[in-house]
Amino acid sequence: MTFSIVARSADGAVLGVAVASKFLGVGAAVPAALADVGAVATQSYANLAYRPQGLALLGTGATAAGTVRALIAGDAGPVAHRQVGVVGATGPGATFTGDECHPWAGGAAGDGYAIQGNMLAGPRVVADMETAWLAGADQPRLPYRLLGALRAGDLAGGDRRGRQSAALLVVAKGMGYGGTSDVLADLRVDDHPDPVTELARLLDLHTLYFERPDPATLIPLTGEIADEVRARLAAAGHTGPDLDESLASWAGVENLEERIVAGAIDPLVLEQLRAAEASAD
Repeated sequence: MTFSIVARSADGAVLGVAVASKFLGVGAAVPAALADVGAVATQSYANLAYRPQGLALLGTGATAAGTVRALIAGDAGPVAHRQVGVVGATGPGATFTGDECHPWAGGAAGDGYAIQGNMLAGPRVVADMETAWLAGADQPRLPYRLLGALRAGDLAGGDRRGRQSAALLVVAKGMGYGGTSDVLADLRVDDHPDPVTELARLLDLHTLYFERPDPATLIPLTGEIADEVRARLAAAGHTGPDLDESLASWAGVENLEERIVAGAIDPLVLEQLRAAEASAD
């Protein structure tokens, strides 16, 4: 009773799942992903064992289609009620919809993606998701491209029972917090009247707090900018002989530590620093 997309970035380095449903905490049941391996979505009387099994199969070099076939063949449960989508690090995605899934149910797959849904408002949900995914080829950030496809399905009617939860899971090697994890984003809206919109809000916050700065946009901490930053930090109670250390101290308090680069300042960090002083005033 869910609609989802599993997909990878154009360069194959980033993999993820976006899902929404009239179901409590859908992010705890449907998505799974492993950096450099693939992503899986299991839904409609979901077999949660598909998640580790699917990733293990992909890890051996199995294709997405071969992985789906193996999952279905090895399932002793109600396969006719199952639905699953799989994408690997290369090649086309694959999707399966059992004959007894609640209508409307179906899916679509292509190079680097698979989309599936059941108990939907109609076939337009999957069709619009696929159209949005393909139209988003110029979006370099996979989380936003996945969200765009999910939003298209939501706007097309989504789950015909209504809205309740949504989730986004994205992985990339070494791109998690502090470079010590492969989980680029793991966001969940467990119970909300408009979960896809709320998921978009959370993704924007996640981008601010956890995305690393674009080197091309960094502003050197010299001259007038350095003077301004030093003065604003002092007003916030962060003073010291080393400007980089003072800025890092303030950023840690504000949860912006992932955006700190020695000798420079991210424009978004500068914006937040200015906003903090204005708010204090």
